Amino acid sequence: MEGDGSDSLVTIKNIERELICPACKELFTHPLILPCQHSICHKCVKELLLTHDDSFNDVGSDNSNQSSPRLRLPSPSMDKIDRISRPGWKRGSLTPRTTTFPCPGCEHDVDLGERGINGLFRNFTLETIVERYRQAARAATAIMCDLCKPPPQESTKSCMDCSASYCNECFKIYHPWGTVKAQHEYVGPTTNFRPKILMCPEHETERINMYCELCRRPVCHLCKLGGNHSNHRVTTMSSAYKTLKEKLSKDIDYLIGKESQVKSQISELNLLMKETECNGERAKEEAITHFEKLFEILEERKSSVLKAIDASKKLRLDKFQTQVEEYQGLLENNGLVGYAQEVLKETDQSCFVQTAKQLHLRIQKATESLKSFRPAAQTSFEDYVVNTSKQTELLGELSFFSSGIDVPEINEEQSKVYNNALINWYHPEKDKVDSYVLEYRKINRDEEMLSWSEIEVCGTSKVISDLESNCNYAFRVRAYKGSICSPCSRELILHTPPAPVFSFLFDEKCGYNNEHLLLNLKRDRVESRAGFNLLLAAERIQVGYYTSLDYIIGDVGITKGKHFWAFRVEPYSYLVKAGVASSDKLQEWLRSPRDAVSPRYEQDSGHDSGSEDACFDSSQPFTLVTIGMKKFFIPKSATSANEPENRVLPMPMSIGVFLDYDKGRVAFYDMDHMKCLYERQVDCSHTMYPAFALMGSGGIQLEEHITAKYLEYQEHM
Repeated sequence: MEGDGSDSLVTIKNIERELICPACKELFTHPLILPCQHSICHKCVKELLLTHDDSFNDVGSDNSNQSSPRLRLPSPSMDKIDRISRPGWKRGSLTPRTTTFPCPGCEHDVDLGERGINGLFRNFTLETIVERYRQAARAATAIMCDLCKPPPQESTKSCMDCSASYCNECFKIYHPWGTVKAQHEYVGPTTNFRPKILMCPEHETERINMYCELCRRPVCHLCKLGGNHSNHRVTTMSSAYKTLKEKLSKDIDYLIGKESQVKSQISELNLLMKETECNGERAKEEAITHFEKLFEILEERKSSVLKAIDASKKLRLDKFQTQVEEYQGLLENNGLVGYAQEVLKETDQSCFVQTAKQLHLRIQKATESLKSFRPAAQTSFEDYVVNTSKQTELLGELSFFSSGIDVPEINEEQSKVYNNALINWYHPEKDKVDSYVLEYRKINRDEEMLSWSEIEVCGTSKVISDLESNCNYAFRVRAYKGSICSPCSRELILHTPPAPVFSFLFDEKCGYNNEHLLLNLKRDRVESRAGFNLLLAAERIQVGYYTSLDYIIGDVGITKGKHFWAFRVEPYSYLVKAGVASSDKLQEWLRSPRDAVSPRYEQDSGHDSGSEDACFDSSQPFTLVTIGMKKFFIPKSATSANEPENRVLPMPMSIGVFLDYDKGRVAFYDMDHMKCLYERQVDCSHTMYPAFALMGSGGIQLEEHITAKYLEYQEHM
């Protein structure tokens, strides 16, 4: 609680960022404490829930609970409120989804529980600090009396019971001596009113008086006696208050004692910034010097090549000119022809023969040149055209490589692609480098590679999103230390799934048999118990019956489009069946889950059954393949008399399922190599669900597409 007016004017310096909501980036307004201990405005919680309307329940929480905020917000559209105020049902879902909320503070999904916002505490302490900060920022702006007739007077007191501010006269009028109101608690002028006692959000009539050390949150005695905290270790509120206050005081004293050290480190950082600025400018000057040297060499080569071209051009033109003059002499009115005509006029035979012999040889030579015309020089300058393709490529990849930085290597085993690609790499000198650059590009079907996209990374892993389905992508990475970088690593080629990833969880209501199956809290893993119940079924086996399969399905159905999902089967599993099934077939299976039939009778079981052979070519409303004993069984085909040797394959580490609802096709993939193992038709006239069945000991783990994001977060931690 606040004390008098002087106490309320607490000196608040440099804490603005602690008072800013991570969602709206403004000062907190009625902040709520999330289970991850981050705070967020009540209005921001509602807005985020409206944006993620497929997840949560019970948003409209403006009830009488004193620990919940009371705000008058514009009413959102009724269809959105209806979608998120009820349990998180999704179209095609048979059960509600887990109530999760994306915390903008830590960027993790936190579980709000069944009560949603109703189960969250209001952070009154943070609210009070924000109010103090607002008052300090307003430079002691006066708070006016709420009861004065206009013009109102400046208030001197605020009543915490009436939640109003009064001047001296109005306080005396509304709190007369000798009445119950005279006993009300009052403080200095404030606009921050909060309940005197913190009430339990689970049991609204009970006050908070204990602290759960496991959950790290205040609880009431009913929570401890029979609620969610019955088996947890709790302590008294006074003990928790004393312990936490001592710890916080010690932390503050430690930080204050280190003030000189922090100032010294800030000065050192400022010097480092200046040094970085100088070194950066020096690096730029050195780079300019290197490029100027390259420019000088290029200019010199350019001048030399141009001079050689000019000299060759002059020589060729001279040769052509001489040849032109020779051919001009062959014309009728010029030179040789006119001289020959004059010689023909000579009548003296001896004189004619003496002159005509030499003239005949000259004319014969000219005539021969006419018969075999050949230019005296070439017109092409191909020999002087510089082929710079290799040099251009080298210049394009010009960088400051250094043999002092080892080449990072991409870890193929830890790198995988699902809806996103998780790329991990190993670098022995990761502590000596500043950052990495991850490059990736798509490879077209004709092996044509597009340009590289680059992402700067601080750690040794990165998640690449927005990849196209059914495409090959190449990845490579290089390390940087200052302006020096290592050569690129060897490229890794990954193939994306053939369709967008389909997200679902195991349905704990429809077909789930908790006597035989164990489902984890996240509903992404199921195990089959081969224990006492299986022994009790031995009598049925004695008289010729078999124990049936235990079915479990996904909580979201498919009514159109292409979808892909993946799962892992534990190596110790005896018999697991996985695939797709229509809603009408599921009703038939789940209506009598203990139907005493042999598992050999079921189609697509992978066993050599005549029923399977007879129905292989007809389109069935389900398709299930069999995995067990570290093997993957391809169902028998009725069209081939001799079965292939590779009908039984080694079990892949991860198995993918691709369903094309519109074309009625289902395929099973080896996720490690994105290779199709088996494909067939399936009847998709009804809603299709991911379907699984187990018998004996076994386990199925759904591939989580958020795993990559989690691994990246752990790497940064």
